[in-house]
Amino acid sequence: MRERQRFGQHLARLRRSTGKSQREFAELLCALSGVQTLTRNEVSRWERGERLPETWLPFIAQVAGMPLADLERAAAPARWPDNVRPVTPTVADFLPEGDLLAPLVAQTGQRIGAGTVQDLVARVHGLRLADDVLAGRDLLPPAVRELKSAIRLYRESTFPEDTGQALLRAIGELAQIAGWITSDAGEHRQAERIYRVGLSAAHSAGDATLAANLLSSLSYQVANTGDARQAVTMAQAAVEEAIGQAPPRARALYLDRLAWAYTKAQDAQDAMRALGEAEAALAEHSQEEEPAYLYWVDGIELQVMEARVYTELRRPLRAVPLLTDVLMRYDSTHAREITLYRSWLAVALVDANEPEQAASEAHHVVSTAVEVASARTAERSRVVLRRLQDFQDVPEVRTVLNDYRYLLIA
Repeated sequence: MRERQRFGQHLARLRRSTGKSQREFAELLCALSGVQTLTRNEVSRWERGERLPETWLPFIAQVAGMPLADLERAAAPARWPDNVRPVTPTVADFLPEGDLLAPLVAQTGQRIGAGTVQDLVARVHGLRLADDVLAGRDLLPPAVRELKSAIRLYRESTFPEDTGQALLRAIGELAQIAGWITSDAGEHRQAERIYRVGLSAAHSAGDATLAANLLSSLSYQVANTGDARQAVTMAQAAVEEAIGQAPPRARALYLDRLAWAYTKAQDAQDAMRALGEAEAALAEHSQEEEPAYLYWVDGIELQVMEARVYTELRRPLRAVPLLTDVLMRYDSTHAREITLYRSWLAVALVDANEPEQAASEAHHVVSTAVEVASARTAERSRVVLRRLQDFQDVPEVRTVLNDYRYLLIA
């Protein structure tokens, strides 16, 4: 059966579940959209698979009481001819070659149990909390030491199967935070290798949510330092991996990173859609069981990403109020994050033709960044200074540029 016909039948089932006739369904969609041109005949064409209701999907999802993302996924196959299919990337496409986690042929180490893994998990979470207040270059040595030790433990020890699976998950979580720290230290190639080892561990452990976290973390790095289209592909695969398995805050995080990848690829429409889907996913969060690494995902973090997307897309009138609000509420002990967010605010103020305010923010950004051992803050400082150069005639801007021009030469 053709895919459009399949989707048409799906739409018919959705309509019937609302108890509406085709005419009533059309009237309801008109009322929601404010467009009065939809008729019963058009709904009938949808359900027969003759046409796709592309612009009506958000309103259909609203009437059916379902996430728009679910309806978009159902519609995706119908957009392609039956003999042409897009290749959907999966996590498996990004696994490293070889198996660095393979146990040694001769295991001469000690037999370990659940207690050893629990100790490792506690140290991993300690690294995460440290990363909230310390920067990458400060944390890089202990993070790499912990990861090497954990891999050695897995390869050289013996353990029951359930302990082995738990150890693989712990290694995957450790690789995620170690990769994040390594990236913050500016060691991007090393960070990619770490992310891929963690991806292998998560995949071997059968933990799709963790695998998606690792791949979306890598996509974030690639979006900022490499090929934005490759980042989109990675982020899409992470979101796909999380469908139906990951808790709401995990899906919100992976969709947020997909929005950023789309933004760096200059795909504004898809970026906006991903942001909306992230917000919808977060709204589903309640008291469900979830991994500890999601502790920091909340409405403020999604607001930060939304503001960054608007800044990158040169929409300062939307970005400035969001960033101003975030900075008023953000934990003051998180110096690196505050510095990064103020850098986005400075850029948005430049785009809003407010050079004096931008110069004030830039001074805070650069003066703090030189004290923070983070490659991210250093690069953002240079971005801000470069953007200010268009306003060198403004006294406040000229002062900042004169004070920190050496950073553009280094």
